[in-house]
Amino acid sequence: MAERVEQRLEDRVPELEQLERVGLFTHEEIRAVLKKATALEYKIQRRALRKEDFINYIQYEINLLELIKKRRARTGYSFKKEEIESSIMHRVHSLFKRATGKWKVSFVSFNAKHQLSKVFSTMLAIHPNKPALWIMAAKWEMETRLSSESARHLFLRALRFHPECPKLYQEYFRMELMNAEKQRKEKKELERAKMNLVSCYVSLQAEYADNPLMWDYMARRELELGSLKSTEPTTKQMKVSEMTQREERCCAVFEEAVTAVPTEDMWKCYVTFCLERCKRKTNSEELKQKRLERTLSVFSKAHESSLLPEVLFLTKYCTFLVLFSSLSQKAAEVAEAATKCFSLSVEMWQMRLQVLIQLKSDNVTQCFEEAFKHVKSKGTLPLWTLWVEWSEVANSKEDTEALYQRSLHAIAPAESVTMKEKYLDWAYRNGGYKKVRRVFTSLHESRPLSLDFFRKMIEIEKEQESCKMLHLREYYERALREFGSADSDLWLEYIKEELSHPQGKPENSGSIHWRAMKMLQGDQVEDFISKYTLLQTGHL
Repeated sequence: MAERVEQRLEDRVPELEQLERVGLFTHEEIRAVLKKATALEYKIQRRALRKEDFINYIQYEINLLELIKKRRARTGYSFKKEEIESSIMHRVHSLFKRATGKWKVSFVSFNAKHQLSKVFSTMLAIHPNKPALWIMAAKWEMETRLSSESARHLFLRALRFHPECPKLYQEYFRMELMNAEKQRKEKKELERAKMNLVSCYVSLQAEYADNPLMWDYMARRELELGSLKSTEPTTKQMKVSEMTQREERCCAVFEEAVTAVPTEDMWKCYVTFCLERCKRKTNSEELKQKRLERTLSVFSKAHESSLLPEVLFLTKYCTFLVLFSSLSQKAAEVAEAATKCFSLSVEMWQMRLQVLIQLKSDNVTQCFEEAFKHVKSKGTLPLWTLWVEWSEVANSKEDTEALYQRSLHAIAPAESVTMKEKYLDWAYRNGGYKKVRRVFTSLHESRPLSLDFFRKMIEIEKEQESCKMLHLREYYERALREFGSADSDLWLEYIKEELSHPQGKPENSGSIHWRAMKMLQGDQVEDFISKYTLLQTGHL
């Protein structure tokens, strides 16, 4: 085996010498190619052959060809192609021939379809004078990749090179016959599948007659069933008319559904469908108006049925009204009625306030005050968040800050964590570094606090031109006092800061490590040790 490998490697020497001589590869690169080729050769010469070894060898040669191609393009040197590229292509062809002869399989067995297409393309560029190669490539595209278009393109190119070759005409004709037969069978299968589908739909309706999801599916299916294609040009009006008909067919199925299955879920499906159609963009005012009228009608029927819960009805109804500027005032009235019916619901107040904000009403502040008279402090975070976000745009900085401070006293302790983070962020955006330092100082003893609260201050400090290590130590120490027993990353960040900051003290890292080992608990200890080791070796 060794003698055979040595012989094959000696056969490569001329092409490798040429690669180095023309300056496409360095001496070190040639040695690397030779080393890799030696390893690949030994694998395909052993007794127990594996297809994977041939795949890897072929892929390596393909990559080598691509690299040579790129370097020729870069250097503009095109000589010695016959000695170099042709030699490599001959070796690729031999590998394919040997492998397919061994396993008696087509190239698809190599699970490298895209690589093989590339191989054929490269081989044809070098050997366009071989009709057998053109036929092989076209057969590959047709029979393995199932691409009749690619096969046809290859045959037509081949005939330009070999217009007098009977074999090419014969194989091309055979390919077209195969393609015609394939299309005939596909058409037949499609017709059979359509028939089977109509059996399926009938069975579906019979078996799941009481299931709202089945009715929803059957109704929406009408959107996909377009009219038969016409040879006449389709105008904009014709498209609008067809879509209107499709949506009416959908609603006809939904109307049947709410009669057959008069449940809350069924009405929800119908209402949701109407809302979705209203949200779809269209340039047709006619279609837009039809969708609007249809949705108003469905909402009215749903409410009269007493099957749609009032909370759900009002929420969806108000959402729908907001979509149309002409109905915005109606939306405000519905939202007000909703908060009267459900005065303890945060969601209802949130919806009403969003409507008023969108309408740029003068009663937003008054409505917020009214809301907090009815709802309890727990669960009011969405309302406070909405209020401060609106205030940031609509009110002065002084009023907004007063609102932030008020929220911290009014909100439940667990929810105040989020408001503290938002307050800190707002202070930096609107007052700069000095302002955010004052806010941080006023809040850092007001528990509960979040780790993100401290991380935000650390991030802000690092953004300053004169980033002070003294301040960073303060933020890290306060954060570790709250979260040091459960977050190993925080200790590591602190150590890295001491090691890398211009004002840091590397000698402090030892004491920080000692404190971390004392405070951390459970799996955090092991995690800290492994990461600290990586940090010491420069891999973290």
